[in-house]
Amino acid sequence: MKMKNIRFSRKQLCIPYALFLFCFVILPLAVIVYYAFTDGSGRFTLANLLSFFSNGNTIGTLCYSLVIAAVVTLVCLLIAYPVAYVLARSGLKRAPVILMLFIMPMWINFTLRLTALKEILTVLEGNLSLHPFLNTVIAMTYDFLPFMILPLYTTLLQLDESLLEAASDLGAGPAAVFFRVTLPLSMPGVISGVTMTFLPAMTNYVILDMIYNSTYIMGSLIGSYFNIYDWNNGSMISLILFGVICIITLITGKGDRNNAENRGAIL
Repeated sequence: MKMKNIRFSRKQLCIPYALFLFCFVILPLAVIVYYAFTDGSGRFTLANLLSFFSNGNTIGTLCYSLVIAAVVTLVCLLIAYPVAYVLARSGLKRAPVILMLFIMPMWINFTLRLTALKEILTVLEGNLSLHPFLNTVIAMTYDFLPFMILPLYTTLLQLDESLLEAASDLGAGPAAVFFRVTLPLSMPGVISGVTMTFLPAMTNYVILDMIYNSTYIMGSLIGSYFNIYDWNNGSMISLILFGVICIITLITGKGDRNNAENRGAIL
């Protein structure tokens, strides 16, 4: 008895993904939107939105979160790019092993890593509350640095050597080759690393809470509202933060498309 070949259309293959998207993305987002624009009685209101922009605490927390994320992303980029460049372009035989050393801390539990870092900072400084901003940047850089190194290393490793050789043959010096060829071609890795670092750094309140028991960041502010069962204001802040993240993602995506056009021009 021959078994019939079962063929699925593209629409049928999309059904599992559509169900997942509906259950775990659309429905939770709909719940957040509902609570964000209603009061405790379930009536429609814009008071939660007005409260966010009229409350100095929430605006200050948003600004502080953006500053923290921007500084951490910049520090990670300044450290990760030279490291990834050396590992990818120097021809080191042990480059994958060295790269693995940067990734290995990620295999250890997040809480254990932060606890160990906190002990080291305590020994060096004595009182962590004296330098809260600096300690936050150090802790987040330590945690997010691998997310910046990996995409940069992958992109730099795939650069076409013929383009670099052609630039040198045309008289470009090492600096010109780097800024006119290498850096533009590596921008996809830069954008990917910035996205993977900036967005979680803006909402990761666990690091602040563990380093010096602070909750002055967006993720913690949202959690504080939900802890006191104020789901309406907590949902509104979550929705606003979601909008900020979407805007940042659109900006980075547009930058990626522009860099793709520039890469096409170079090629």
